[in-house]
Parts: sequence; C-alpha cells; structure tokens
Amino acid sequence: MEQPATLARSAVFAPIDEVGRTEAVTARLEEAIVLGMLHPGERLPAESRLAERFGVAPATVREALADLRERRLVTTQRGRRGGSFVTLDDADRVAAVEGRILALSSAELADLGVHAVAIAGTGAALAAEEASAFEAEALARDLAGIDFDDELAARRGIGGLHLQVVALSRSVRLVREQVRFQHADGPLLWASLHDADERALARAGAEGLVDAIRDGDAAGARARLEAACDQAVRWLLEAKRRLA
Repeated sequence: MEQPATLARSAVFAPIDEVGRTEAVTARLEEAIVLGMLHPGERLPAESRLAERFGVAPATVREALADLRERRLVTTQRGRRGGSFVTLDDADRVAAVEGRILALSSAELADLGVHAVAIAGTGAALAAEEASAFEAEALARDLAGIDFDDELAARRGIGGLHLQVVALSRSVRLVREQVRFQHADGPLLWASLHDADERALARAGAEGLVDAIRDGDAAGARARLEAACDQAVRWLLEAKRRLA
C-alpha cells in the first residue's frame, strides 16, 4: 500500500486539465513549494517526467520552470547531477503562506473546510462501511508512521491519510475529487500544522478517525474528519485576524 506522504505528493503531479496549461503547471508547483509539499533543496522530476505526469508538452514545463526561476522558487543546474531544485527557504515559505491567508476572505477560508468535508467526510463514512479489517490496520500503520514532530512531514502525512481514507470508499469519483482538492486547496487548509499544538490535535483527531473506520462507525468517522477540518479553519481565521 502506498504511504500517505507519497499519496499526498502524487496529487501535486496529477494531470493538468485546465485551460492555460503553462500557468496551471506554474501555479501547481508554486503552491506545492510555498505550502511545503515540496521542500527546500528537493530536486524536481526531470522536465520530460514532469511533462508526462502533468499530461502537457515539454515546452509547457520549460516555460513553467522559467517562471518559477524568475520568482526565485527554483534554481536549475546543468550537468549529470543537475536539475531543477526548490530554493524557497522556510522563513520565506512561512511569509508566503501568511500572504495566501491574507489574500483570501474569511468566507473563502471557511469554504475550504466545507469543501474538504463534502469530499473527505463522505469518503470517511463510506470507508468505515467498506474497509476490510486488513485495510483498517494498514491505515493505522500508515498513521503511526507519520512524524508529527516535523511540520512538513505532518502536513504531507495528514493530507495523504485523508487521500487514503477516501480511496477506501471505493468511489473513483470521490478519489478524483480528493486529488483535485489535495493539489488545489488541501495544503493551505493544513497550514495550521505549523503550530505544534495543532499537530497534537491533528494527531488525536486522525487516531479517532482511524478507530472509527476500524469499528465500522460511519457517523463517527465523518464526525472526526469534520471536527479536524473545523479546527483547521478556526486556526486559519484566527491567523487572518492576527495578521491583518
């Protein structure tokens, strides 16, 4: 079974289907860098591999990477050990996340939670009904493998865990929508995991979610996921008030 962190990161590179593909690729990678799905010093996949995964022409990827270099989010090195590397450091990343929070209205921030619950909440309820005992135990092992002491690992882990939960719903459409949410809005929703206390709450909530799925408690699974999203939105709204 694919690990949650890997599932979360795979959403970053899901195929692009928007009009204006260069802008869409740029925005996808910028979001992943700013919100910590791709971390400082990480080498991006080769241009040809990115083009294949995004479902776009190599020229589109080259244009997107050029845009990111101009914004000093990546740097490109030539040679056998070369490639495009993430250059945004943690201090700049935190400042960029704060800018994203300020740019959205309180209603837009609250809607992140509504959207998350509509997809993942439904997926969690179905997962509690559909998951086998083996799958529930595998989900518990995945959760145990998340390092909640590390902000970026926790963010990737929680996003990936929710993606795995939705996968257990057996609904292809829900999985597709969760992937879209994961790469578009999910990382911002979990910006709260910058705070150690929020990571502790997220861990407890995830443990309750997994327990509900293991027990076949559909209502409890949905309630646990909804509570986690509500907590994340409350943090975002408080951060907006604090930064304004």
